[in-house]
Amino acid sequence: MLVVRNLQVRYGRSVAALHGVDLQVAADSVLAVLGSNGAGKSTLLRTISGTLRLHRGSVVAGQVEFAGKRIDRLDPAEIVRLGVVGVPEGRQVFARMSVEENLRAGGIGARTAEARTAARARVHELFPVLAERAKQRAGLLSGGEQQMLAIGRALMSAPKLLLLDEPSLGLAPKIVDRIGEIIREIHAQGTAVVLVEQNAVMALRVADHAVVLETGRTALSGTAADLSASDDVQRLYLGGHAESAATAEAEARGAAEQRAGVRGLSRWVA
Repeated sequence: MLVVRNLQVRYGRSVAALHGVDLQVAADSVLAVLGSNGAGKSTLLRTISGTLRLHRGSVVAGQVEFAGKRIDRLDPAEIVRLGVVGVPEGRQVFARMSVEENLRAGGIGARTAEARTAARARVHELFPVLAERAKQRAGLLSGGEQQMLAIGRALMSAPKLLLLDEPSLGLAPKIVDRIGEIIREIHAQGTAVVLVEQNAVMALRVADHAVVLETGRTALSGTAADLSASDDVQRLYLGGHAESAATAEAEARGAAEQRAGVRGLSRWVA
């Protein structure tokens, strides 16, 4: 579904952000993208979503394809129409608008009223609180509820591929667990997901495949279970805690048993 080939990105004339990144996302998968601050995770999502130019970034080599079509030269609206929709870091809901108005804004691109109705029903099924608070101003919601609204707004476009940028950021652990469950539900309903996360335990629990970016390069790639078992991932992203690592690995392997096409762990060296 999504193919990123030898992607090289820079900001302005001199700041290189990505150096030859390669990855693939199948139509039936969740890909977790891990890495520390400045690793290039958000730049990757900006390139896929077409918003890179808004941040004075440019693709200097490589390309991004979605469903066989090159998209890194398209504007964001065209990419959304193709079925790629993003949820930015920090939620960015329309604070002065109601919950329902936020959802309507997300559904503007729907082709028919029936499609908008079906999308809204899906959102309300995933997030009942949004139906309960339809008339409330979005800015008065809790952080977790705003994240649910941001995801729900994106789902109003009925995406084929959902891009999530740090959905757990600033949320309580209980809410983070719920966000992870929701991502699984969205995937089970037939939407592929690219999940950028610093919370590696949650990300590897949710994903079936994962990549690790380091200073704009792909450092590791493989199944979520294999990365959970990697000494490097345990040390750098799971805190070196055996219990956390074992939990992430067990849950990732349990999810992987339900999926086909398991591939081995690969390492890229700059």
